[in-house]
Amino acid sequence: MTVSASVGTSDRTGGWISGFTGMVIFSGSLPATRAAVLAFDPVFLTTARASIAGLLALGLLVLLRERRPARADIVPLLVVALGVVVGFPLLTALALQHITSAHSVVFIGLLPLSTALFGVLRGGERPRPAFWLFSLLGSALVVGFALREGVGAAPLGDALMLAAIIVCGLGYAEGARLSRRLGGWQVISWALVLALPLMLVLTASLWPASLAQVPVSAWAGLAYVSLFSMLIGFIFWYRGLARGGIAAVGQLQLLQPFFGLALAGLLLGEAVNATMLAVTLGIVACVAGARRFAGSTAPRAEPAPAR
Repeated sequence: MTVSASVGTSDRTGGWISGFTGMVIFSGSLPATRAAVLAFDPVFLTTARASIAGLLALGLLVLLRERRPARADIVPLLVVALGVVVGFPLLTALALQHITSAHSVVFIGLLPLSTALFGVLRGGERPRPAFWLFSLLGSALVVGFALREGVGAAPLGDALMLAAIIVCGLGYAEGARLSRRLGGWQVISWALVLALPLMLVLTASLWPASLAQVPVSAWAGLAYVSLFSMLIGFIFWYRGLARGGIAAVGQLQLLQPFFGLALAGLLLGEAVNATMLAVTLGIVACVAGARRFAGSTAPRAEPAPAR
């Protein structure tokens, strides 16, 4: 009994460590996207990053001789692809044409709530009532910040960010559910590969007439979102969600605005005002409470589908 409890605690701790690593990697996504979208069309940026990551993922799957997913896994993998390979990157790239990355990263504070809700719907998790109190409090701080800053100033940008949060939460929860059976890196790799044919065609058709004027910062942004945001970050993130719990580990994203704001200020020179910092610290404080009450009933066991 003691050994079992120790193993369970170790597994959850490993999940939190993996999740934290993924969250730190994702913190650079919006600043990098902002840098890239200043020179690249947002739709081209979305298809290009997915194509680059998809080719890398295909190489990994072939090199390591991974078995193809079962037929029953194809639709869930397509949901992952639509959520995190296409939906979130495209919607955030479009949003960043209207708002700064410093403003957009605060919306990431809504992702834990979105992920937790889909974790209940798709992953069978049941966090305790107090968990939802802290999660809602963190989300309320984010919404309050957006209202105070003036949502009307860029309503389209804010609406696109909210849509991105919804589809990303679904993609996270669905990917974590599959990761319990397939493995974290395999899930994102197969999702990227499923989207690859369409992404390659769109990238070719949207190829800019000239790339001579694209600054180094935009190329660096494209490289980051292709390699780290689209592939490496998910390897850690899905592993963390699968081992530590979708709703519980998902709360780590309340920390992401803190890292994202710092990067936006340091790398892009964007203004990070006192209100942004205060809201970020407030939602960071919600992590401790949410984690304390994130214990849930064990998720439903997932039988391996027939191949």
